[in-house]
Amino acid sequence: MPMAADDIAALIREGIPGAEVRIDDLAGDGDHYAATVVSTAFAGKSRIQQHQLVYAALRGRMGGELHALKLTTLAPNAG
Repeated sequence: MPMAADDIAALIREGIPGAEVRIDDLAGDGDHYAATVVSTAFAGKSRIQQHQLVYAALRGRMGGELHALKLTTLAPNAG
């Protein structure tokens, strides 16, 4: 059974406190999503490390309940 966008966002926010999360349903089928996650936790980390943080927040649901997720991760600009 697919995951709801709100559930995906909630897991990411719980796993990465303070993160700004936007989830878009790419195909309108509730099974293919794009996530944009902005967090200070990403500062100084490689893109792979940033994505690993998001996958860890999803607690093993990637590839199961969550079939496809296009990830964009960003650290906020220090301005």
